[in-house]
Amino acid sequence: MSDLSTSRLKDLLQRTVGPTPWYWKIFPAFNSTSGQRFVWTHHGSEGPLAYLVSLSLEQEPEKPRLALNTYCRPFHVPPSNLGIWCPEGRGIRFVCFDPIQLKAFDFAEIAGWFKRSSERIYAATEPLADFEIQLGLAAGMHNVEVPAELREVDEVIVPTSYPAKSPDDPAFAMYVVYLQAGLAEVLPQKWFTASQYQVGKQWITRAARDPESHRILGECFGSGSFLLEEDGCRLERWIEKTVSA
Repeated sequence: MSDLSTSRLKDLLQRTVGPTPWYWKIFPAFNSTSGQRFVWTHHGSEGPLAYLVSLSLEQEPEKPRLALNTYCRPFHVPPSNLGIWCPEGRGIRFVCFDPIQLKAFDFAEIAGWFKRSSERIYAATEPLADFEIQLGLAAGMHNVEVPAELREVDEVIVPTSYPAKSPDDPAFAMYVVYLQAGLAEVLPQKWFTASQYQVGKQWITRAARDPESHRILGECFGSGSFLLEEDGCRLERWIEKTVSA
């Protein structure tokens, strides 16, 4: 039987990447094929670079290679590339970069305007791959055209808002994107409705699959961390509830 102990699930969730800027400290570390180390930097909550997160070589922190606005999540693309997904317009955008090909730029290029813009990703180098999955897809499995550069990734779980027709309809969904297979499974969260939660103030920030039980677990801002039933759509139990101030 799979170990669904609270302590193990909490440890797994604590290592699960969430959106910029709040979860930047647990973003995956990247090393180039030549051994150069890239590091993430959060630029605080004041000034022209407020809330931005940048990527640079460890020995050149003043020369950013990539800048991320809010709601971006980086992930590792074998063998040594960098993937990022983020909400953009009416879709979920996926991009892939080779970190060593990223050109350095000056912070002056993004100071002020970038944090206020709808742009999520800034780089002086074009990505190796760039594609979107439409938001609001019906529940179930869908074929998606995944660029070859991202097909080394098995799956990425994307929590996203979902169009609800009534206060009792799901207001959030998990998009389980099987990049290797070119498929996306939409799992409406039947427990997360406007009649039960303050949609907008409360939202699902991150989710992961437990490798032992294959169940999906996640974190809901303002509520706590949770484990889903086997169907991936219903709440089985709370792993840890948020204590109200």
